[in-house]
Amino acid sequence: MNGRPIPRAARLLKLEGVFDVSAAQRVARALAEGDADEPVHLDLTHVREFHDFGVAFLAQVLAVRPRHVAVRGLRQHHLRLLRYLHIDTAGVDLGPESGAA
Repeated sequence: MNGRPIPRAARLLKLEGVFDVSAAQRVARALAEGDADEPVHLDLTHVREFHDFGVAFLAQVLAVRPRHVAVRGLRQHHLRLLRYLHIDTAGVDLGPESGAA
């Protein structure tokens, strides 16, 4: 045994369709149900429509979460919105549609 912690597998939250406030609330509930130190991957690559209020609600959730949440699939416009709300977007993976604004 080398004393290093064993990395935990990340829980995957995958959404599709419309990402609105109710979808962001479902994400918030799912995050609240897990362990505080559980890594989570939020996959939004199959979301076809983003509502700004849903993204703003997600920003509030991410701002108060002590855990690591990796987000994939946001568009450039929504990354700018998160930055305006002082959420670090340096590690956000844009996914396959990174050119969409």
